[in-house]
Amino acid sequence: MTAIKRLAGQTAIYGIPSVLGRILSYLLVPLYTRVFLPGEYGTVNVFYSYASLLMVIVTYGMETAFFRFNEHETDRESVFSTGMISLTLSSILFLILISFNAGHIANWILYPNHKEYVVWFAWILALDALAAIPFAYLRAENRPSRFATIKMTGIGINIGLNLFFLLLCPYVLSHFPGGLAGRFIDLIYRPHWGIEYIFVSNLVASSVTLVMLLPQILKVRWKIHPELWKRMLFYAFPLLFAGMAGIINETFDRLLLRYLLPKDIASYQVGIYAACYKISILMTIFIQAYRYAAEPFFFAQAKEKDAKEVYAKIMDYFIIVVSLIFLVTMLYLNDFIMPILVGKKYWEGKGVIPVLMMANLFLGVYYNLSIWYKLTGKTSWGAWLSLIGAIITLILNFWWIPLSSQHLIYGYYGSAWATFICYGSMMVLSYLIGQKYFPVNYNLGKFTGYIGLSVLLYTISTIIIPEMKIISIGFHTILVLIFMSVVLLVEKPRLSLSNFTK
Repeated sequence: MTAIKRLAGQTAIYGIPSVLGRILSYLLVPLYTRVFLPGEYGTVNVFYSYASLLMVIVTYGMETAFFRFNEHETDRESVFSTGMISLTLSSILFLILISFNAGHIANWILYPNHKEYVVWFAWILALDALAAIPFAYLRAENRPSRFATIKMTGIGINIGLNLFFLLLCPYVLSHFPGGLAGRFIDLIYRPHWGIEYIFVSNLVASSVTLVMLLPQILKVRWKIHPELWKRMLFYAFPLLFAGMAGIINETFDRLLLRYLLPKDIASYQVGIYAACYKISILMTIFIQAYRYAAEPFFFAQAKEKDAKEVYAKIMDYFIIVVSLIFLVTMLYLNDFIMPILVGKKYWEGKGVIPVLMMANLFLGVYYNLSIWYKLTGKTSWGAWLSLIGAIITLILNFWWIPLSSQHLIYGYYGSAWATFICYGSMMVLSYLIGQKYFPVNYNLGKFTGYIGLSVLLYTISTIIIPEMKIISIGFHTILVLIFMSVVLLVEKPRLSLSNFTK
């Protein structure tokens, strides 16, 4: 239990920037969905989908390789310097290639009048790639406070600039055009810009983040170790393909919607789907925070005799948390979440939310299970599993997204179900294959029981629908309490004081 409590504490600490950052960033979604039309918001999500895919390429698994070799090499500084130099050289090359071909790339992705977007994102990706190893170093050295401080500073700058350019500047110019503040804003603000300020804010935040990481970067001895570098690349190479396939699973549905739907509705539909996808924020926040803490923890815990027992217990608690997140989000969706967080013109897509929430729950379980191929060094399995998921994603999206207005099938509902099937398949396959190479005695009864209970209680809420809002909130709260009571009843023996003090 000591190890599990340590992981819980680290998840909480590493989760501070993730949780607060995501929450603060999510506060921008009501702004975006009220300031921008769905088509404009769709464009934002298309570019960030491309950025997610390219980020995997420009980091090429080196972050995970750093954790692996940092635990096994006696000279940890050589691991840090080799990984840092490798990413520095590749990031510079990437930036040069993209910048010199920005016009052709803009034409290829159907944004011929916005090659500046391509250049901005090239800089964002290069800066974020350079920050990957220093952030990993802070995690490996168990310095969560500095990690959280830097992350939160970058997030704060990004959000602050969004609010400044999208709210404050238009307000000042409309109310105080001739004043000192108005004249200052005239110098830096372009009224015809809209989503451009989202991208520029991100670029500034990434730049400041890298500057704050300079104390770690300057520790590099700037000496690459060729033999170590080859071994790190050999370990990381399958992770690159796994990451690319994973990003296809996570973001390619928005790109396919953009290209397969009729042009007159494509960006609009992407905007609706992307806004509803954001509702899964509580699930993704927890999973992201958990992953930050779990990866170095699992590598360190592997040395202990009871490692597999600890992994199994961790899975139990993980399932409890994600099942509760699913239930709470879905029960209070209509009462609070949608009215507060998403503009009304985006509500038409809320039917995909339970499907996407459960899909992301499956993804979180898959991340938990995937430690087997990282610990055993069989990272090629990660690539194969993600590739299988990517194939499922592509086939189902091409099948279920309409190619023309006369060939309407399911649109973004098809994308949501494709995501569900993809992550569900990857989760099951990872468990089955992992039990062969790295058997862990997971409690499948609790696994299915807690998830099934949360789905059952949500289903009851869709059948019994009180008309008065206050009664609806009370009824949904009772359903949450039922879930928590069952969990406490089942887990009470494990949560006893004697177990915690052993």
